[in-house]
Amino acid sequence: MSTKDVIYELRTKNGMSQDELAAKVFVTRQAVSRWENGDTVPNTETLKLLSKLFNVSINTLLGSPHQLICQCCGMPLDDSIISHEKDGSLNEDYCQWCYADGTYTYSSMDDLIDVCVRHMVGEDFTEDQAREHLKRVLPTLDYWKRYEELSDNGQFEAFKRQLMDEINALHVEGLPKVESLNALVGSYVNLEYPLPSGIKVKFLNDGVTYLGNQLESELGGDRCFGVLANMDFILICTYAEGGSDPELVLYKKR
Repeated sequence: MSTKDVIYELRTKNGMSQDELAAKVFVTRQAVSRWENGDTVPNTETLKLLSKLFNVSINTLLGSPHQLICQCCGMPLDDSIISHEKDGSLNEDYCQWCYADGTYTYSSMDDLIDVCVRHMVGEDFTEDQAREHLKRVLPTLDYWKRYEELSDNGQFEAFKRQLMDEINALHVEGLPKVESLNALVGSYVNLEYPLPSGIKVKFLNDGVTYLGNQLESELGGDRCFGVLANMDFILICTYAEGGSDPELVLYKKR
């Protein structure tokens, strides 16, 4: 799809007239018309505004001339999993799991490999093949090549350790000691919990990346504990296979 078609589709899908779109990105209606006729394309600054407005990558706006790859984990990127900056703009270099709201979430390549391997083992990879593949690919990616420049000198890891200490200090019955927290996108873990009143509620934002983990209960049975946290809260729940039948154990403001 060409740029003119992408802009037309996004504008009409969002119910905007050419005048309304022009006002939102500070151009004239004639400029929007020229884009949609294929006479011109938006300049770089306007592409950034369009990207933020429609929550799509500049790559998409230009007709997807490139296959975007996360420069931390190597995952192919599409608009649904591209990371965001603190101001809501997209960062097309990373996925939501590796870069969340302006923060890099991995400082250890070994930790990242451990997380990725679990998702790669299957028809295409054995565990050993997945590890070998990642050990070969990750050092070629921009984040790891520039790690000394891009890293935060351990600040994020210190924050994760603080969160784990707080969670473990709660002494929730049956919950094993939490020894690692991984980046988890809200849309994948935003379960709907039943309240005593009978209504069901969600506590998370689908578009936000949280820190969390899944742990088997020390009490046995087929239910798992789910732990989620960020700067504002700690959430602990249990659920059956596939996240079914969730029960809220604890929600604590920090």
